[in-house]
Amino acid sequence: MTNENRVAKTAGFLMVVMILSRILGYLRDIIIYSYFGQNRITDAYNAAFSIPDFLYMLLVGGALSSAFIPIFSGYIARKEEEEAWEVASIIFNLVMLLLLIGVSIGYVLAPQLVSLIVPGFEPQYMEMTVLMTRIMFLQVIFMSMAGIAQGILHSFKHFRMPALGSLLYNVGIILVGSLLVRRLGIIGFSIGVVIGSFINLVVQVPMLRKKGVRYRNSLKLNHPGVKRIISLLVPILIGQSVIYLNLFVTQNLASGLDGGMIAALKLAERLMKLPIAVVGISMAVALFPNLTEYVATGNMKRYHSSLSTTMNNVIFLAVPSAVGLAIMGKSLIRMMYQQGAFDVAATEATTIALVFYSVGILGYSAIHVLSRAYYALADTKTPVIISSLSMLVNLGLSLILIRPMGHGGLALAYSITGTIHMSVMLLFLRRKTGPLGGRIMLGTLSKTAIASAGMALSLWISNSSVERWLDMGSKTGQIVSAVTGVVVGFTVFMLLARLLKIEEEAQVRQIIVKRFKRN
Repeated sequence: MTNENRVAKTAGFLMVVMILSRILGYLRDIIIYSYFGQNRITDAYNAAFSIPDFLYMLLVGGALSSAFIPIFSGYIARKEEEEAWEVASIIFNLVMLLLLIGVSIGYVLAPQLVSLIVPGFEPQYMEMTVLMTRIMFLQVIFMSMAGIAQGILHSFKHFRMPALGSLLYNVGIILVGSLLVRRLGIIGFSIGVVIGSFINLVVQVPMLRKKGVRYRNSLKLNHPGVKRIISLLVPILIGQSVIYLNLFVTQNLASGLDGGMIAALKLAERLMKLPIAVVGISMAVALFPNLTEYVATGNMKRYHSSLSTTMNNVIFLAVPSAVGLAIMGKSLIRMMYQQGAFDVAATEATTIALVFYSVGILGYSAIHVLSRAYYALADTKTPVIISSLSMLVNLGLSLILIRPMGHGGLALAYSITGTIHMSVMLLFLRRKTGPLGGRIMLGTLSKTAIASAGMALSLWISNSSVERWLDMGSKTGQIVSAVTGVVVGFTVFMLLARLLKIEEEAQVRQIIVKRFKRN
């Protein structure tokens, strides 16, 4: 099996897992919003994730894996396993030490930090946010350990157990939260987050042992491998921090709007991130080890071809996803969430945010791939500079658009920023490495846009017809409307893509046919 086929197979597996994980995540949200609705309570729950998540992304997240995998994989490839495990142990010990300090500071200063990110909250909801933030700091410890384990397993090109862990994480939240909700309210779900993160860690331990993990009680920061990881890590951390600061800006400004707007933005953001995770992240994770290998062996021709192929696949899948989600958003939100305390007004508010977030799906999907392309070249500074400038763009656009457009303006500012970010990354990468097949990408983009426009027209006709004949106030009508739209949209897009002879259509069709044959 060639490396490209292996990447495609791994990406396909990760796509399936991402979809399942997101479905579980949406089930979790459905349960939470049906209990509590879209108001300051769910605003507080979403805001409570902010600081613990930021600490996790700062210390582990995608940053550590991006810096750790190339160095650790190099030791394994050279059969220097003792050195590899020593480096892994030192990094683990360093992260745990920094984590202990960070969690302690965060726990003590939680009231002050929460008041910074959601200054518009009323006192009782500020207290609720502080309590849940302190509980969720425990999640950071388990998620950080799991993140390091994932980095090690990905270095061995083992993706299954980390993927299973991500599925069980949401299962833990759903089960524990549902058991505790009547006694503790929404606090029960914050406890579920902690239990879910612990399960995520535990399921990866057996495979780590199988790979021969060997722990060293060492903090030798002058080790050459550790120094290389840190030199790569610091710029990536800054870049990751900038992305989170963009979200903090959005959350800070949204806290001054009507109650429920933070929850509406967060829910729409999660829906937007499904195609980003399925398309962008899964392809980037599968591609990254190969890109580092090509750079290490000086095979830049394969580097360019693999990157170009992946970017074309991202374009082919992200553009119709964005168009489909913008048009079908209301139907999907209504079907999934409009029940219990989640009313029509909540559906409308979330739909507005989702339409504008959808504009950024291609940009943010491509950013994940392009970031790995830079990291494989051991260039972590350029993405940081671009990310830092994008934060200023997001801030400026948010301040401009929030007044006339409310929370929709914040979503649109975020999306425009992502598109600009992607374009600048492509421009600088081309200058650094040479042509990336830009004309082919533009050809794929233009043809995909035409097919997506045809799909959009079919969706409009389908939605109008179904809503004319069925009662959209009933759950049956909502399900029929959403399912019909998805089937019609996908079928029309694939037919148009085939007529336009888009190469990526054949690849997608082959994957689907193989899946059916297996089943």
